[in-house]
Amino acid sequence: MSRVRIELNSQGIQALLKSPEMQAVLEQSAGALRNRVGGDYETEMHVADTRAWASVTTGSENDILQNSENNTLLKSLY
Repeated sequence: MSRVRIELNSQGIQALLKSPEMQAVLEQSAGALRNRVGGDYETEMHVADTRAWASVTTGSENDILQNSENNTLLKSLY
């Protein structure tokens, strides 16, 4: 049986993780989560040194309280 050796191209992977296509996927996922939760939640997109990432945060004091008491964001993931 022959073995297959795979070498990852780190620069290529980092370029993929920061690409506009990846940002679009992340933004779509964060937007879907925000829509499931409702309220005044906000989405933010960030591009760091190694990858892009999106976040959903509370937008008002009422949402902060609701998320604190019910884990709204966490429960909306499932």
